[in-house]
Amino acid sequence: MPTDDEVVETAARAAEDVVFSRFDASEVEDLDVTVSFEDDLLEVDVYLNAPDARQDEDRVADDAALAARAAVDDLFEE
Repeated sequence: MPTDDEVVETAARAAEDVVFSRFDASEVEDLDVTVSFEDDLLEVDVYLNAPDARQDEDRVADDAALAARAAVDDLFEE
């Protein structure tokens, strides 16, 4: 069973990976990935500000949060 820290780190890394797979780092003015895991409840919030990018920031932030949740699911299946 993964530790709470492993869960948080896995989720945050997965979210960041999605963001930076779609945006160059120079396009991202602000990225805030907040992950909490308490009492077996995972909460993931992704705030992304990339005003000069061609992609939809909200869509990428939502995709990043979904990827974070999926990565944690995979972690528990190992």
